[in-house]
Amino acid sequence: MIENIDTIAAIATPPGNGGVGIIRISGPSVIAIAEQLIHKNLQPRLAQYSTFFDVDGTTIDSGISLYFSAPASYTGEDILELQGHGGSVVLDMLLRRVLTLGARLARPGEFTERAFLNGKLDLAQAEAVADLIESSTEQSVRSAQKSMQGVFSEQINEIVDELTELRVFVEAAIDFVDEEIDFLSDGIVENRIVRLLDKIQKIRKTAHQGRLLRDGMSVVLVGKPNAGKSSLLNALAGHDAAIVTDIAGTTRDVLRERIQLDGMPLHIIDTAGLRESDNAIEKEGIRRAYEEMLKADKILLLIDASQKEPQELLTSLPTNIDVIKVYNKIDLLGQRPEIKQTSDGISCYLSIKTGEGLALLKQHLKQSVGFNESADNVFIARRRHIEAISTGHEFVSSALNQLQTSQAGELVAEDLRQAQNSLAEITGQFTSDDLLGKIFSSFCIGK
Repeated sequence: MIENIDTIAAIATPPGNGGVGIIRISGPSVIAIAEQLIHKNLQPRLAQYSTFFDVDGTTIDSGISLYFSAPASYTGEDILELQGHGGSVVLDMLLRRVLTLGARLARPGEFTERAFLNGKLDLAQAEAVADLIESSTEQSVRSAQKSMQGVFSEQINEIVDELTELRVFVEAAIDFVDEEIDFLSDGIVENRIVRLLDKIQKIRKTAHQGRLLRDGMSVVLVGKPNAGKSSLLNALAGHDAAIVTDIAGTTRDVLRERIQLDGMPLHIIDTAGLRESDNAIEKEGIRRAYEEMLKADKILLLIDASQKEPQELLTSLPTNIDVIKVYNKIDLLGQRPEIKQTSDGISCYLSIKTGEGLALLKQHLKQSVGFNESADNVFIARRRHIEAISTGHEFVSSALNQLQTSQAGELVAEDLRQAQNSLAEITGQFTSDDLLGKIFSSFCIGK
């Protein structure tokens, strides 16, 4: 339990007016605040109809008071929830009253931060709380629930435990070099490291799918004016998100739309047509288009199939981002829709006007990032989780290389220690205060 802490309070329901509004209070002064606020003795886990009194004895509101005693609460501390009417003014009056009684306003995510610091949740589970709130698809909700229930953490902890056992084995072999059996060369350590690498690779693949569910994929639409970028945006979004005309250069700024592809969030960015222009506004739009390309997961290069291929655009695109050539207007040529793999990459032939080939493009986008809409074992993961798993994999691979090339026990042990620390960052067993501050500051106030 963390000690010498303040009592914190915040409105836990969204801003605006509603039928019910909730104020959450957590900390050592909860009972003292309740005595002055509701004039009742608190009984754990018993919902009581209560009047919420102001300092002069007048009524601020009335509703339900619900008390959870430490340590059997969300934060591990005494918690009081006041469930009153959901008007913004009455909630603000009630919160001000609570603050005058000794509580302070909670920071974003401070309730969940205290749950983590008091051992009620590990760091991956705490992050899953925010991910559940922000989930935009049914599958991401289910995956966030899996992370909250500890499915992700259990798999990470299992690998960390194996690394610990392996480190003990390797370091014992270093300490007892005079034994008749050479533990570093008999194949036992090597086999265990190989199996460990396979486990880490599998969890990395699952975590990558979870990251897609949480963050989605960013796709930038580029091409010459009137190639069909805005039409494709509208077709994928299912409504008229962008203006479409026959006038070249209609799109001058960056347009963003968030859609779902069978459960996978997709961030589509429509950009200005790429061409030489003397118009200051259009030139700025083109500059922003190139800026967006550098941040994309995929680039869809729209090409008018009835026109000459724009070689000058192909050479101007980023070389480190996957580019899919989308040949539009095949209906003018009588061509069939298809996806082709060529030496230059992937090409998709479709007609946005008739809709032919759109399903092929959507399916390819999902397959290209390994998204599986029917996966039942996926947990929500963040980019930092992927990076930690990848770093751990690199250190274990290095340990295997050290063992196979030089049997340098000390270097093997050090690589395994670094791998253990990297993976332990995911659940918070080994982490920095800066990382904790960054994670919890992204939460909403009241959670």
